[in-house]
Amino acid sequence: MEHNMILSASGWRKVFAESGDQFDSGENIGETNTFLCALIAESFVNYVQNKTRKTKPVIVLGRDSRPTGNQMATAMIKAMLYHKVKIQYLGITAAPEIMAYSKNADGFIYISASHNPIGHNGIKFGMNDGGVLEASQAKLLAEDFKSKLLTVNCQPHAEELLNLTDEKKYAKVLTESKEFKKLAVSSYEKFIKTVITGTEKEKQQEEFFSLLKECVKYNPLSIVCDMNGSARSLSIDSSFVQKCSLGFTAINAKPGEIVHEIIPEPENLVWCAEKMNELQKSGNPAALLGYMPDCDGDRGNMVYWNEKQDKAVPIAAQEVFALCVMAELAFEYWKNPKTKKLAVAVNCPTSMRIEEICKVFDAKVFRGEVGEANVVNLAREKRNEGFIVRILGEGSNGGNITWPSCVRDPVATVFAAVKLLCIRDTVNKKGRVQEGIFHLWCRLSGQENKYKPDFTLSDVIETLPKYSTTGVSEKRAVLDVKTEDKGHLKLRFQKIFMQEWNARKQELLEKYSIAGYECITTNGTKETRNATEWNNGNGGLKVLFKDKSGNPVAFIWMRPSGTEKVFRVLCDVKGDRPQTEASLLEWERALLQKADSNLA
Repeated sequence: MEHNMILSASGWRKVFAESGDQFDSGENIGETNTFLCALIAESFVNYVQNKTRKTKPVIVLGRDSRPTGNQMATAMIKAMLYHKVKIQYLGITAAPEIMAYSKNADGFIYISASHNPIGHNGIKFGMNDGGVLEASQAKLLAEDFKSKLLTVNCQPHAEELLNLTDEKKYAKVLTESKEFKKLAVSSYEKFIKTVITGTEKEKQQEEFFSLLKECVKYNPLSIVCDMNGSARSLSIDSSFVQKCSLGFTAINAKPGEIVHEIIPEPENLVWCAEKMNELQKSGNPAALLGYMPDCDGDRGNMVYWNEKQDKAVPIAAQEVFALCVMAELAFEYWKNPKTKKLAVAVNCPTSMRIEEICKVFDAKVFRGEVGEANVVNLAREKRNEGFIVRILGEGSNGGNITWPSCVRDPVATVFAAVKLLCIRDTVNKKGRVQEGIFHLWCRLSGQENKYKPDFTLSDVIETLPKYSTTGVSEKRAVLDVKTEDKGHLKLRFQKIFMQEWNARKQELLEKYSIAGYECITTNGTKETRNATEWNNGNGGLKVLFKDKSGNPVAFIWMRPSGTEKVFRVLCDVKGDRPQTEASLLEWERALLQKADSNLA
């Protein structure tokens, strides 16, 4: 049986719409996809049984709000009932919600294709550690699934899995779903308090949220969310935000009614911005912050009210991540200035602005390959080495993962900004000023002249390091290459690059202050500096450019996507230099196209 599915540690994905059209908003998945879902569920049941030594493990199942999710879930429930598994079905649930709740179970299956177009769908797997399976375990699961497809009786066996003889068992799963969903929401809300405050101690959590509520009295803040029909429309967002004494307005909040493209990049943040503009004009000056999640509700990028432009403005993904890193590191310093061995784990194409921010707080930066699972596992490795990794993530995609969470969460992203806006300077009983976290950042980064008591988020953003970076959703960030073996493509790129380098050395120095370069490769959690071997398979490849003093000034990066059939490229340049970024990216694209044509 053919599956035509991308099987990566970040998730298994394909177009599940029966028509095969990635933009098809229909709910039917067809017979073949139904069979695949049954076999996928069986593979995971077998995996969990082997790992837990339980014949009837508890598996949590949930889905995002895509139209094909219901039929996929039905097939998986039937296959798991065949194996007498204890199923806790949450229906439509956000990814951070199911992952927080599954800590009480043996494993979870989450049906989602994240930010992919509406006709796509996919599956994420995890045990009970709050995240997806690590790469080595995901590979074992994928191999088991592929072996099932090669058996002679593959299709008859799938039909057997779906032939449910006792419909009452299926009905019971659906009936119990409402109660499990309530438990999941409750677990998630409890967990997000730990994520936001950085402590499990309820007393300290209460002190933090009391401080927040007190701050809001003097600096009112209201948040706007464009749900875009996502799974977050049935999660904690509205109730939790309002419990924190913040205002909350949601648009496109009916689950499943996806009214525009799913990826939360600037071109799709305009709906949230328009709502903020409307609220401001109608007399709601507190509407200062907004966000839009993707379909599974783990990734979310932001919009803010820019009083200097008198309108709501989207924040680019790399800047959202940089803002969150600064906020969380400053928050750690605010709690305890003596905290040592701070670190941040990021993916290879995250902008170098992160190194500048981390340097202020004496924090290390560790880089791994693209993929949430890779960054999460890198952070785990560094924690085992004694580092405090409070925040991690893929800056190239925006959003952030805040410990102890193992998945991106827009609520954590929003509250990083809320901390910046609300935790301001206070005066203690002895008359001493305790600096707020933005004031701390300004002082420690040598920008205290930019601090003022009535600062806004516009003021905060202006203090971040300036870089010009390719957006991942831009057309120029994707390259159509024909070469199947991406390692050989990189070898050919290496040869052509070195020829060009020798020919353009003086020009690069005069135009861009580029005097040297270093090749860096990433595979999983491993980063190789000064790599002489540019063939690292499907991993990430970066050419880091340096000035005469050896300081990084820019980089170009490439990698085949693990979840889509595309080849991604990106450029990052220090400073507000969009023309330099465009020129270097075009150079990279030209060299890759030349390498591809030589191998085609």
